[in-house]
Amino acid sequence: MPQDIEDRTLEYGLRAVKLYRHLQDKKDGVGWVLGKQFLRSATSIGANVSEAQAGESRSDFIHRYSIAQKEARESRYWLNLILRAEVVPAKNLAPLLQETNEVLAVITRIIVNTKKNSG
Repeated sequence: MPQDIEDRTLEYGLRAVKLYRHLQDKKDGVGWVLGKQFLRSATSIGANVSEAQAGESRSDFIHRYSIAQKEARESRYWLNLILRAEVVPAKNLAPLLQETNEVLAVITRIIVNTKKNSG
């Protein structure tokens, strides 16, 4: 059974917290800054998905999911930067980057399907 997107984005946020803590332990100033940027965008995904569930209208729902989509894209950017700057080894970031892409795809599908069913 597919995991609920609210649960999945909450778990994603928890993974972001773990990565941020790992980067804090490394005492690398670059890792701290990039980690903080990633933490902000990654935790915002779930917050917006959660807010969308209580949306006042279909357009509010789509708007919240669109913000979550943008935050997922930003999260992917920060992870790629962390990867290319060699702050964290690729083998350690690959699963999180894969999950980012999957969450982004699910959110995009939700937006497309909601818009399609609006008419």
